[in-house]
Amino acid sequence: MSKQYTGAEIVCRALINEGVDVVFGLPGGAVLPLYGVLSQFPEINHILVRHEQGAAHAADAYSRSTDKVGVAFATSGPGATNLITGLATAMMDSAPMVAITGQVGRSAIGTDAFQETDITGATLPVTKHNYLVMNASDIGDVIHEAFYIAKTGRPGPVLIDIPKDVFTEKSYYNGRNEISIPGYKIPSKTTKNKIDEAVALIEKSKRPVILAGHGVIISKAFSQLKEFSEKSQIPVVTTLLGISSFPEDHILSCGFPGMHGMAYASLILDQSDLIIGIGTRFDDRIVGDPKRFSTKSKKIHIDIDASEIGKTIKVDVPIIGNIIDVLNQINPELSKNLRPEWLDTVSKLKVNHPSLEIPNSDHLLGQSVVKALSEITQGNAIICSGVGQHQMWAAQHYKFIQPNSWISSGGLGTMGYEVPSAIGAQVGNPDKLVWSICGDGGFQMTMMELATAKENNLPVKYAILNNNHLGMITQWQGLFYNEDYQAETYTGNPDFVKLAESYGIKGLRVDNKDDLFDVIKVANSHSGPVVVDFVIKKVDNVYPMIPAGQSVSELIGENI
Repeated sequence: MSKQYTGAEIVCRALINEGVDVVFGLPGGAVLPLYGVLSQFPEINHILVRHEQGAAHAADAYSRSTDKVGVAFATSGPGATNLITGLATAMMDSAPMVAITGQVGRSAIGTDAFQETDITGATLPVTKHNYLVMNASDIGDVIHEAFYIAKTGRPGPVLIDIPKDVFTEKSYYNGRNEISIPGYKIPSKTTKNKIDEAVALIEKSKRPVILAGHGVIISKAFSQLKEFSEKSQIPVVTTLLGISSFPEDHILSCGFPGMHGMAYASLILDQSDLIIGIGTRFDDRIVGDPKRFSTKSKKIHIDIDASEIGKTIKVDVPIIGNIIDVLNQINPELSKNLRPEWLDTVSKLKVNHPSLEIPNSDHLLGQSVVKALSEITQGNAIICSGVGQHQMWAAQHYKFIQPNSWISSGGLGTMGYEVPSAIGAQVGNPDKLVWSICGDGGFQMTMMELATAKENNLPVKYAILNNNHLGMITQWQGLFYNEDYQAETYTGNPDFVKLAESYGIKGLRVDNKDDLFDVIKVANSHSGPVVVDFVIKKVDNVYPMIPAGQSVSELIGENI
């Protein structure tokens, strides 16, 4: 007869069977029985974070930068609720992760016991699925099902809540069984009729453009997208999260459009007669006013999530399917089409609307820092960022050559993502150079995770674009809120070099253009984590800019 295990032991065995070799977590009372058996499973490397939000963001970025599902542990009550921002970030950006939380004992559920929170209820809107496991006998099957749900179809976070006494209850575990979930269907290929409709529109089109989104990266359809673009000679613009789905040194690469994207990218969409949206949500930051978005074009929309098709933009050819499978269906049907007139127009748009010229300044500029990082790393680093001006400058001025090398919070727009996400990316890619481009505001939201980077000797390089205020907030207040500034005077920044040194981390500072390249090279050569305080010009708006809900005709910062 097979041996019985505690629920905590079943958790670990199931995780190992799912290929998990690292988890990010922070212990607490209700989850201590799980932590009490971790030493019996050396296959699992537990990385102790300093805040549960850090565990969620690290697990998220770990999953985005690898082919694995990230895992986070937290205790009940505040430990679990501290995961919510990270779960919401992963949900909005379709990142697969599994969060395992402790819960108060079964008899105490519903009594407002110490550190009790209905975390399955609280996380219902920000998880793909969640579970409350009331019997140890169910733990194994639930974990395997959770991993299956997290990584299949449109990926997303799954939460598993386990009461404290279920961790200690004994039961049998017989490994991973075949997963079968009634009603849960995973699209792969599409029908021949849909392929024929799409190909007919593509062949007829004179001014087509591909809008490549995060779905291309999730599906690992890099070579298929490149073949599609090259065979049909169709320029490629990407969404913000689609950056690094197509090499930016390619002649057909046309940057990213929308609120802070390249003006020429937005104009290419506006002047096209066919937009082929691949793995994109047609997000409001690109579309602006739906009634005025690329009104002269037809639309093909390829996405694995049927609910996204037609949600924002009317689509002429909807195709539901896995991006890599659908492109493998389309590519053989395409004929060579040079489209010289359209490509000449695209080239002229790039020349006439350069958008990203860095202005001359006596001060160090955030754009200059990013461009220097791009030149020194030759586009071969993994770049993480939070949200704000630093994120836009990173997207604008870093030239991404390698696939899936840009990790940022897109849909939720989470300040603080920059610090722990870089930890997750570095853990998942120990042989790669990881730079986190940070805002001074977002950095301080999760800077306690410097201790995690130091404790694990992770060679993450943090570039703080320090303008000593909340730059994007000030920009919006200046442009749209009658200069009613509430974030301009932001003088409470610590000495970031001393802060780094207090954690035992190498700290460097750059406050002039002359030292920029030398200090970046010093940081790259250091074997451990580094924090670089780049003291940049305080007020320096991000341009170009299309105001929220507007169209390219209202673009600010360049004459159209």
